[in-house]
Amino acid sequence: MKTIAPDAARALLDQGALLVDIRNADEHARERIPGAYCIPLAQLDRAPQLARPDNRAVLFHCRSGLRTQAHASALETAANGCEAYIVEGGLDAWKRAGLPVAADAGAPLELNRQVQIAVGGLLLLGSVLAALASPWFLLLTGFLGAGLMFAGLSGFCGMALLLARMPWNRRWRAPAG
Repeated sequence: MKTIAPDAARALLDQGALLVDIRNADEHARERIPGAYCIPLAQLDRAPQLARPDNRAVLFHCRSGLRTQAHASALETAANGCEAYIVEGGLDAWKRAGLPVAADAGAPLELNRQVQIAVGGLLLLGSVLAALASPWFLLLTGFLGAGLMFAGLSGFCGMALLLARMPWNRRWRAPAG
């Protein structure tokens, strides 16, 4: 799949191209390119916006460009035969080029970062309590380590599911379906 520089992408958007943000809804809510449709990778096959009878170009982006590059073949398939591009460097390069970005400082941190903070904090707490109170608190650190390994191997993260249900994340949760 071809890549396109942010300035050239802006020119295609001005001509009516479709811009698709493949990040999750919580990431998109925090910071996004104005006018971009948020269609997470897992929902690309059910995206009516990508069925384009006019055959105009479709541009895909993520934060840094790594996710779009890693899933280029799936993105090309999702483009349904339209001319398709990956915005080189993603949202980060878009910002470096001085192009407009919409941000919501009130949006929660991305779910992955929330998981990292929660697990890191619990690991630190378990270690301190094991050193100061009882070595039995090492079970907490072992449980968290096992949970991280399971999440990495299976793609299922119970901590992320739990955090997604927290009140501060409800407004930005992607609709089911």
